[in-house]
Amino acid sequence: MIDLTGVSKVYPVKNGGQVVALDGVNLHVDRGSIHGIVGRSGAGKSTLIRCLTALEKPTEGHIVVDGHDLAALSGKPLRAARRRIGMVFQAANLLDARTAAENIGYPLKLAGVPAAQRRARVEELLALVGLEGRGDSYPSQLSGGQRQRVGIARALADEPAVLLCDEPTSALDTESTAQVLSLLREIRDVAGVTVVIITHEMSVVREICDSVTLLGHGKVLQTGTLEEVVADPGTPLARELVPMPLVESESTAEGAATLDGHTKNSVLLDVVFTSHPGVPTGATVLHLASSMGADVTAGTFESLGSVQVGRLALTVPAYHADKIIAQLRKNNVHAEVRDQ
Repeated sequence: MIDLTGVSKVYPVKNGGQVVALDGVNLHVDRGSIHGIVGRSGAGKSTLIRCLTALEKPTEGHIVVDGHDLAALSGKPLRAARRRIGMVFQAANLLDARTAAENIGYPLKLAGVPAAQRRARVEELLALVGLEGRGDSYPSQLSGGQRQRVGIARALADEPAVLLCDEPTSALDTESTAQVLSLLREIRDVAGVTVVIITHEMSVVREICDSVTLLGHGKVLQTGTLEEVVADPGTPLARELVPMPLVESESTAEGAATLDGHTKNSVLLDVVFTSHPGVPTGATVLHLASSMGADVTAGTFESLGSVQVGRLALTVPAYHADKIIAQLRKNNVHAEVRDQ
């Protein structure tokens, strides 16, 4: 459905230099999947989404969306290809002077769709996003979650093959976020739309995405299905997806590592394991840790797709830490001293 090959985007700057926003990006997104793109500020996420919507042409490379190379199109063919791509923004970006129904139908009006056909499509979309009977409401009369639902309905008006969502839940509360994510999953399941979500919220990726890509300094640092990513727990993306459990009063607890450079009686280990074949179960890891004199200070267990992931904070004697780490790694469990 979406294939990027060798995509680079370079911007010239006044002093004669250049800024490389995207650097040889290769990316594949399966048809009908939900793919997350994550990365820190400046990683290239915004430039990537502008290239995916053909608002920017790449300096090099190919961007194939639904069979069309956007980088090679212009004029009417490009406009037709863009109509196959729906866009959902962080703040919905609705027209305040138009009702929900008018906002949803606006792209159809611009495309010259007859009024009766527009009304039928708008009613269909209002029902799909759970806003039956709210078509006459103005944006100011809707909650943040409802406005985002209108934005999603508007993005679906032209029956796109791809839905690009730029931070679609970052301005919403927890309940509204859950509702919007559930709606996006339903849209994918019912309409078969391929969904790409740009987000900085790993909870969104864990909740809804089938696959994920980590960008950094304009490059793809890691990509794969969630199962593939968490199967390699030592990678930055895997550790972000299942964060280290909170350890309260870490620097002051009895026996815990101090921060003043004095001798430490004990240290914290960051331990990550999955349910993949060849890796011990959670019960086995806990038994192994206990047999080596480690105490479980905190822990989390999550299911990501078909994989169960555990992450533990173990307090171990400082003099014994290297030996315990070596033994855990020998049993295919990722372990390292936690940064203080």
